[in-house]
Amino acid sequence: MITDNLPFLRLTDPGFSTRSDAVLTARENHWCARTPYGLAILRHKEAGLVLRDRRFRQGSHAWPDIVGLSGSFADFWKRSVISQEGTDHKALRHLAQNALAELHVAAMQPTFTQAALALCDRLKDFQTFDMIDGFTEPFAGQAIAALLGLAPSDAKAMASDATCLGFAMGPDAKDHQDRVNAAHDRLADLAIRLIDAPPRGSFVDRLLSGPSVERQALIDLVVIAIFGGVDTTRAQLTFAAHLFARHPEQWTWLRANPDALPAAIDEVIHMRPTTTWATREALEDVTLDGLRIPKGETLHILVHATSTDPRTGHSGRFDIRAGRKSHFGFVGGVHHWLGHLVAKTDMAAALNVWLGRWASIELAGDPTFSPDSGNTSPLTLPVRPVWDT
Repeated sequence: MITDNLPFLRLTDPGFSTRSDAVLTARENHWCARTPYGLAILRHKEAGLVLRDRRFRQGSHAWPDIVGLSGSFADFWKRSVISQEGTDHKALRHLAQNALAELHVAAMQPTFTQAALALCDRLKDFQTFDMIDGFTEPFAGQAIAALLGLAPSDAKAMASDATCLGFAMGPDAKDHQDRVNAAHDRLADLAIRLIDAPPRGSFVDRLLSGPSVERQALIDLVVIAIFGGVDTTRAQLTFAAHLFARHPEQWTWLRANPDALPAAIDEVIHMRPTTTWATREALEDVTLDGLRIPKGETLHILVHATSTDPRTGHSGRFDIRAGRKSHFGFVGGVHHWLGHLVAKTDMAAALNVWLGRWASIELAGDPTFSPDSGNTSPLTLPVRPVWDT
């Protein structure tokens, strides 16, 4: 039986933040808290244990039912690779991993860099601009368009639809249902066109060269790749700009030490993860650190709380120079996010261009943010970069 002595976190409250003092206080009281959605894991050790424990399955398969979503997106989400387990999940994952092999993704870096350079050149005439409209959303769209073998002109609509799907991941998902379903339908139509006529050497072409799977599974795999690829890069790059604007000394240090870029990207995810929680479901009764978790119980691994757990030596402050334990922004275990190599590669390409062009990044106004739960992101980020002369 779950103890009643656990802290309680109101994840469904409007404005609730998974980085709030309430969460950090709860983390000091216990490794686990109760929420309206089940349990929340707040410490790094227990998060790692659950992600590696095969007595837990991917839990987000039930997310549409939890928040009351229906329609094409809910159906897609429940049958996609994210919600699969066992042999079906293994087959789809193997297929996608081969299509996103490390050498293939690394070979895309010059293309990502050229896209970032072109966007930066276009912004030189603007003293201030919104980082999302001006750079991160078009860049994320163009990066995934390149992966799919599409023209850069196809990127804008695709990126807009992928961003829209992110609204399905928050507690207020039901409010966005019609928009989300329409965006999903457009992305599914795009996936069908690509599967019927795959650009040579593209991600879809590589998928089709692998073992045969059902057509619907292929369509869903392409849609999830677009969704995850655009939404993650757009949000995490924007959070990076915001963090470096607030910590200019870190930007100055990174410009002098560009080899630290991978660590800088990880630190951005530690401090401002766009995926605020990862979900697991108990397949049987489990006792973990003295807490009995009954079969069917849902657990949410809060990414910020676990990644900044002081028990790992994390200070709670943004510091790209500090060595860190792993974060769970790309989840972990058998459901480790398939697109993590693409995200790290295209983000590194963009940040390298920024490092070469901008002596600093300054805020030109107050940013706005989506709710800090589910999938979160800046909504606006007005900036005034200091161009390197």
